[in-house]
Amino acid sequence: MSVSVKKLILITGMSGSGKTTLADMFREDGFSVLTMGDVIRGLAAERGLEPTPEVLGSISKGIREELGDTAVAVKCVERLRGVEEHVVVIDGIRSLAEVDVFRGSFQGILVAVHASPEMRYERLRGRGRSDDPQDFSTFRERDLRELGFSLGWAISLADHMIINEGTLENFGELYKGLLGRLEVG
Repeated sequence: MSVSVKKLILITGMSGSGKTTLADMFREDGFSVLTMGDVIRGLAAERGLEPTPEVLGSISKGIREELGDTAVAVKCVERLRGVEEHVVVIDGIRSLAEVDVFRGSFQGILVAVHASPEMRYERLRGRGRSDDPQDFSTFRERDLRELGFSLGWAISLADHMIINEGTLENFGELYKGLLGRLEVG
């Protein structure tokens, strides 16, 4: 008998807040993780484009203009149809409309990760990914673009919030507390 996805843990937050670190903690505990940003990076690769912040921002905006604000979420839901895990973590929710797409097919718990702009900028600079901003002005433009997708609404209406201003060890403790509240582990 095949088991299908019953519950999604939807992770949202601004770039550099700790979304992927949180998703990695879930992964280390045996949960499957689907990263929404990988859909956009995959489209860049298919088009032979360098995944710079500008290129990824343009693709993200373009796919939403062409297919609607929920285009990336719809693509993820299609991928989830064949997944057999009971709980799947979705990393990178960008809007309430995306939350609605996921919740239209699955039970979804929205978790927001928050960190100050200064903390997020420093983390992004140290991360070394090709799409990370090289200066604060580019960082700010990215924030404003993402907030334009109604990311702020998703963060403010989350079912659970983690404030990630401390060390990785501290964040791990916050994760353990969240895991207990989610009753999925």
